[in-house]
Amino acid sequence: MAALTQPTDRSPQAMERGSSRLRRLCRELAKFGAVGGAGVLVNLGVFNLVRQTTDLQVVRASVIATVVAIIFNYVGFRYFTYRDRDKSRRTREMSLFLLFSAIGLVIENGVLYTATYGFGWDSPLQSNVFKFLGIGVATLFRFWSYRSWVFRALPVREPAAGPGPVTGGGGRRPRQRVP
Repeated sequence: MAALTQPTDRSPQAMERGSSRLRRLCRELAKFGAVGGAGVLVNLGVFNLVRQTTDLQVVRASVIATVVAIIFNYVGFRYFTYRDRDKSRRTREMSLFLLFSAIGLVIENGVLYTATYGFGWDSPLQSNVFKFLGIGVATLFRFWSYRSWVFRALPVREPAAGPGPVTGGGGRRPRQRVP
């Protein structure tokens, strides 16, 4: 019966590594949320300002607001949320950010378009609710794509193999610095 159970590493070092990864992910989510929350305010603020001051159709006003928020968010993500990530390929980073942001723009405004033109829900309150819902759905996609493809983590350096002086590190890998 013992052969059927999976061996698990319950050592203090393994548990520390797991909790350290969880803390880093929570910190990243909090920073992403702070920038994203501010971006939502920018997005909704610009959306309502454009709707109140122009005669643009609802989805066109939304696209303008989304583009302004994308620019705002790039600066926040690059210099706050992911400032410790690889900065060596800015052209690639910007290209991927714009690509995934454009997909997010389509997701976000597709929800608003469907509500407005598919169901006729076009009051200011309904437009804001579906704009917000579209932002939420697109945010899930953006978080995954930005952390996976755009703002790549620097590789963790492995210690050199072979015999060497014992430094008291207990064989643990060096941790990636996360502010």
